[in-house]
Amino acid sequence: MLDLLVRNATLPDGRTGMSIAVQGDSIAEVTEGLDAPAHETLDAQGLLVTPHFIDPHFHMDATLSYGLPRVNESGTLLEGIALWGELKPLLKQEALIERALAYCDWAVAKGLLAIRTHVDTSDPSLLAVDALLEVKRLVAPYLDLQLVAFPQDGVLRSPGGVDNLKRALDKGVDVVGGIPHFERTMADGAASVTLLCEIAAERGLLVDMHCDESDDPLSRHIETLAFEAQRLGLQGRVTGSHCTSMHSMDNYYVSKLLPLIAESGVAVIANPLINITLQGRHDSYPKRRGMTRVPELMAAGVNVAFGHDCVMDPWYGMGSGDMLEVAHMGLHVAQMTSQAGIRRCFDAVTTNAAKVFHLPAYGLEAGGDASFVLLQARDPIEAIRLRATRLKVYRRGRLLAETPPTTAALHLPGRVGGTSFMLARPGAA
Repeated sequence: MLDLLVRNATLPDGRTGMSIAVQGDSIAEVTEGLDAPAHETLDAQGLLVTPHFIDPHFHMDATLSYGLPRVNESGTLLEGIALWGELKPLLKQEALIERALAYCDWAVAKGLLAIRTHVDTSDPSLLAVDALLEVKRLVAPYLDLQLVAFPQDGVLRSPGGVDNLKRALDKGVDVVGGIPHFERTMADGAASVTLLCEIAAERGLLVDMHCDESDDPLSRHIETLAFEAQRLGLQGRVTGSHCTSMHSMDNYYVSKLLPLIAESGVAVIANPLINITLQGRHDSYPKRRGMTRVPELMAAGVNVAFGHDCVMDPWYGMGSGDMLEVAHMGLHVAQMTSQAGIRRCFDAVTTNAAKVFHLPAYGLEAGGDASFVLLQARDPIEAIRLRATRLKVYRRGRLLAETPPTTAALHLPGRVGGTSFMLARPGAA
C-alpha cells in the first residue's frame, strides 16, 4: 500500500490527469490515471503540482531586522551595508536565531523548502555563523539550508578577512563566497576572486560570489570568476550572484562575455526584487532597470536562477518569502512576457535554482524526493500571475503546511457569489 497518492494533478510541463505515488520519503511512480490503495489520497482536481520552490540567494542573518537600529532612508546598497555595520555590534545570537526561524516558518508556508543563505564572516566572533549553523540544525527536518561564507566587508579589505572565512568553513559552512567589487581596487577585487576560488578548489567546495553588484559598467569581476572556474576545474560548481553591472555594459563586450560564462559552467543568480530597488539610485532619467541580462544569458546557455536576496532587512523593507513574487518581478523587469518567457521565470525559482543548489533527487519523477506543492493554479503562468495560494506543501511525503483556497465572496446583483480570480479553461466558449 502506498503512503500517499496524489491524483488528477497537472504538472509544470503541461501533462494533465497525472498521479504521483509516494512510498516513504520518495516518489515511487509518476504516471497518468493511477488508482491504487494508499494511506492518504489527495485529489488535485486538475490543479498544478510542482516541485517545491528554492531560493538560491538570501541573507538570513539580517532577515526581519528592519528598523534595527534605524531604517535605510536613501534605499541605496551602500547605506544598507553601512546600516548592517551599525547593527552587527548589537546582534544577539538568540534574537538572530529566532528571527531566522520565524522566516523559515514563512518559507515553509510558501512552499519554499531549500534556501542558500549568505552569512557574514567579517565579524571575528563569527556570531552570525554560529547562529545560522544552529538554525540549519534546527530546521533540517523540514527545510534544506545551505550556508555561504560571505565576507561582507571584503575578504582582503577587512583585517583578518581570509582567516575569518576559513574558520567559518572549518565550522561547517558549505560554500565559499566573496564580494570583489567591494574591495578597495579593481586589482584587489580580481585577486580576491582568484584567492577564494583556490580555497574552494582545495576544499572541494562550491563557490557563490556577489559579483559586480554595481551600476559601473567597468565592474567586470564576472569575467575573472569565469576564467578561474575554468582554470581550476570548477565548472558547474561556481555561481555569480547579482551581476548587475552587465545591464550597463556595452553590447560588444557582452557579446564576448556571454560565451565565456557559458563555457565556464558558471551559473548566474538575479535577484529581481532587490536589483530593481537598489540599482540605478544615482541615475536621474532615464533610470536603468538594474537587473542583469536574464534572457540573453539564458539564450547563451547559462543556467540562470532567481533569488529573493532580502526580506525586511537593512536593504529591503518588504517581502514574505514568496518565490512566485520574485518570479513575477523578474518577468516584468526582464520583459519576459511571452508564454515561454514566463515559464522560464517559473523554472528560475524551481529547476534552475535546484541546479545551483546542487540539490539531489529534486523533481517529480520516480526515485525523486517526495517534496512538492499543490498550487491554486492550473499552470506555471497562472501560478505566477496570481502568486498562487499554496494549498498543500509536502516534504519527503509529509504534509508540512496547508492554506485554504483563496476565494472572494461577492454581493453583486445578477452575478455569481464569489471569485477565485482564475479564468475559465483555455478554449472554453
